[in-house]
Amino acid sequence: MDRRVTKKNDDASGKERPTLKTLAFMTGLGVTTVSRALKDAPEIGAETRRRVQLVAKQIGYRPNRAGVRLRTGKTNVISLVLNTEHELMSFVSDIIYGVTEVIADTPYHLIVTPYSRSQDPLDPVRYLVETGSADGVIISRTQPNDPRARYMLEHGVPFATHGRTDMGLVHPYHDFDNYAFAGEAVRALAGKGRNRLALVTPPVGLTYFRYTVNGFADALSEVGASEVPFNTVSIDHTIEQIRMRTAQLMRRDDRPDGIISSAAAATLAVVAGIEDAGLKLGRDVDVVSKQSSEVLHLFRRELLVVNEDFRLAGSELARAVLGWIAGKEPGSLQSLSKPSEVLPYRG
Repeated sequence: MDRRVTKKNDDASGKERPTLKTLAFMTGLGVTTVSRALKDAPEIGAETRRRVQLVAKQIGYRPNRAGVRLRTGKTNVISLVLNTEHELMSFVSDIIYGVTEVIADTPYHLIVTPYSRSQDPLDPVRYLVETGSADGVIISRTQPNDPRARYMLEHGVPFATHGRTDMGLVHPYHDFDNYAFAGEAVRALAGKGRNRLALVTPPVGLTYFRYTVNGFADALSEVGASEVPFNTVSIDHTIEQIRMRTAQLMRRDDRPDGIISSAAAATLAVVAGIEDAGLKLGRDVDVVSKQSSEVLHLFRRELLVVNEDFRLAGSELARAVLGWIAGKEPGSLQSLSKPSEVLPYRG
């Protein structure tokens, strides 16, 4: 009954979904010409393309995805696969913003495919591939030997990874130079006279764990500082776990006088743990942290920060996937962003 009422109301309102025929009628062009103009076909004049696309925007024309798929075998969909339980602070919104900025002027649309801690990370990727739900896929939390990347390579699905793999297989990626981040953080702390340093690492199973740890170790040797092991937590632990274990670390006689944190959310807990131990940030210990938004100096001005641009990451990942779909070589669609300098509070 509800469906009949809805349909009646739609018919009564006179609202019908604009089609290619609607556009052809309104522009005085043929359906084929309109279709090619919407796709920016070079054989259609620039002025005609602009006029058709303007009218399409004004009347709210959207291609029928089912029809597109029947005609072309394509979905015009890019899927961003995210473990939303682990992605904190502004990561999700910034990645989505970056992707949508790039695909805004293309026929492609973004869908977010979430999965939970209890799921195998391969499950959502397998679903997308088996159902043909997307023309391209973006994944994060990349592992050195990532089964998702191998699976998509074997099935010929264009994709890009946020982070690198170490499988000897070529594919598009965008990554942040965590080796350089850790090295710059160590040198900044050494420059402040800190020489007993601890590291809050990424999760051990992800590729950037190795880059971060190696950058930390090499820079320690370079500046002559020593490591205070802090292996009981990673940035994947809960805020309360990080806070409690930081407090335990800072109550020891051999406590660090400098800490490097791989994520802003973890840094909030690190600072809380330092203060639980009765110590003062900037006097007893300095902390260098990555951040993706201007939040940490609002929390504590004494923090030293390094900026990581997740919007840039989203944009680069989208360009990489679209490039592979368009036929570019996967090896030419790889990018690495460098960390900013270590920044103190500047008011």
